[in-house]
Amino acid sequence: MRRYHPVDFTRVSLTGPFWSERLETVLTRTVPSQYRKLDESGILESLDLKDPPPPLRIPRNASGFTTQYFWDSDLGKWIEAAGYALRHRRDPAVEAQVDAIVDKLEAAQMDDGYLNLWYQGHEIENRWTNLRDRHELYNAGHLLEGAIAYFQATGRRKFLDVMERYIEHIRTTFGPNEGQKRGYPGHQEIELALVKLYHLTGERKHLDLATYFINERGRQPHYFDQEAVARGDDPTKYHFYNSGNYEYSQSHRPVREQDKVVGHAVRAFYMYAAMADLAADLDDDSLRHACEVLWKDVTTTRMYVTGGFGPSASNEGFTTDYDLPNDTAYCETCASVAMVFWAQRMLNIELDGQYAEILEQALYNGTLSGLSRDGELYFYENKLESDGSHRRWPWHPCPCCTMNVSRLVASVGGYFYSVGGDSIAVNLYGGNSAELDMGGRKIRIDEQSTYPWSGSIRITVHPDGHGPFALKLRIPDWAARDAVAVLNGNPVDVPGQTESGYLVIHRDWLDGDTIQLELPMKARRIYANPKVRMDRHRVALARGPLVYCAEQADNPTPVPDLILPRDAVVADKPRDDLFDGIVTLTAPAQTIAARDWGNDLYRTTPPEVSQTTLTAIPYFLWANREPGTMQVWIRES
Repeated sequence: MRRYHPVDFTRVSLTGPFWSERLETVLTRTVPSQYRKLDESGILESLDLKDPPPPLRIPRNASGFTTQYFWDSDLGKWIEAAGYALRHRRDPAVEAQVDAIVDKLEAAQMDDGYLNLWYQGHEIENRWTNLRDRHELYNAGHLLEGAIAYFQATGRRKFLDVMERYIEHIRTTFGPNEGQKRGYPGHQEIELALVKLYHLTGERKHLDLATYFINERGRQPHYFDQEAVARGDDPTKYHFYNSGNYEYSQSHRPVREQDKVVGHAVRAFYMYAAMADLAADLDDDSLRHACEVLWKDVTTTRMYVTGGFGPSASNEGFTTDYDLPNDTAYCETCASVAMVFWAQRMLNIELDGQYAEILEQALYNGTLSGLSRDGELYFYENKLESDGSHRRWPWHPCPCCTMNVSRLVASVGGYFYSVGGDSIAVNLYGGNSAELDMGGRKIRIDEQSTYPWSGSIRITVHPDGHGPFALKLRIPDWAARDAVAVLNGNPVDVPGQTESGYLVIHRDWLDGDTIQLELPMKARRIYANPKVRMDRHRVALARGPLVYCAEQADNPTPVPDLILPRDAVVADKPRDDLFDGIVTLTAPAQTIAARDWGNDLYRTTPPEVSQTTLTAIPYFLWANREPGTMQVWIRES
């Protein structure tokens, strides 16, 4: 079923200013600073199993819960990000840090393969008794992804060997056979890692274990009820039980019967990404159909304009259709990262621009907003409106989003191209040079552009030998009406040759053939469905793939008082003095003047309105200067 495969990110050299800057920041600042934080927070110390165990760094809450249960996953994600960084540039210091961690993990591993630092250090007698809450399988998944990334970067097998022993223990422990536990992860993730291990080794048993975890989910009698009773707990007292409904962990029904995106957003999208992987690798139409139904649900009723997901802090996830508040938006950075994973997998099943649209939207807006310009401060929550109190933080008691951003940016080149049959698809733009393999035929593609600041894109093709193939260039929805393409100086019929959001040019390509693609980047207004009551009579601004926001640092009057007339012309304004060069949006606007109001709480006449200028910057850049108010959705008159 899988028609396309993503190109290995190491085959794509990022040369454009936007992504090369972000990548360099992650390589030189983010990954090293994250290691220091792992040390300062005590996560590295947890590798040394001590008796008695040291006091908790993260105290238990009223439910007896501590995020130290998840520390193994933070080690795994950091090693994965470091592995990706090392594939760009080898660094002996980083390799020594990873090797030291791996040595301690190997030393800690039990004879039967089990490896979980929390349980081994605190309560080994209780291992595998609480899959619902304790994240053993989630931790194992992130450790496995880290091991795979490090092996691919360095060729060193020690960590991969450790994790393969652990996976064998897990395979023996869980399954439908007599003597096995019929469990599955409370927090999905290991399924994705097992598919990666299958692709690395070619061993079908890893795909089979991932399939088991997906197929077992939601089966009755419910495993989480059974394990709770077995450990002496009342399952109905579970905080997220919801009257017997396990929507929080998407285990309320078998996955093929689920038609509504519910619960914890990150768990959901990790699971859907794994379902798409399995649909492709197993030619499973039922899984594919389930993914398509869930995709339509979330993108038409439960997605923020920024590519953020999950309005609620209480469950880090979804509530009801069209419930998309701005000032209390949760929009966990990890959720946007997970959407990028899911979207790419859907895109590679069958090339359809709708998946690339959301991939790009979540990547440029919902994901990148989670990392500061200096690469060392983060957002866990990505609000669409702030009174100035929402600040970036240097670390977090649950630092999952930090390494999620860094591992995605470090591997972002792998999202630019897909190859399938006799076709090469260009999914994302931005200056780069890519060495592609199409059925053994080598093809180099050079792209010159400053995307996303400009939609002027020049692509030159350098094929090895002769023979026709199709080059498919994504035409974003926002440019579909006015996109222009020229091949070797000759106009291309863009509307007539566009299929499912991609301009298809099939020919016997010659060395040096050049396409000039113009994607007009006009500032545009975006309106929400009237059912999104929070955004009625409001408008959001966008340009190209970037959603914009008004931040107090750029506006002379209070941002909450801004009103954008419907007939006001919104213009581009390049600003070389901001963030090393960006494009802002400006427009004549109005502002509410409270100077004549006095001390009255209410009165019968409206406040005065005066003229001002609205300035908006790309949303992902907000909160990189002095604190101040911010809004994505501006009142419109």
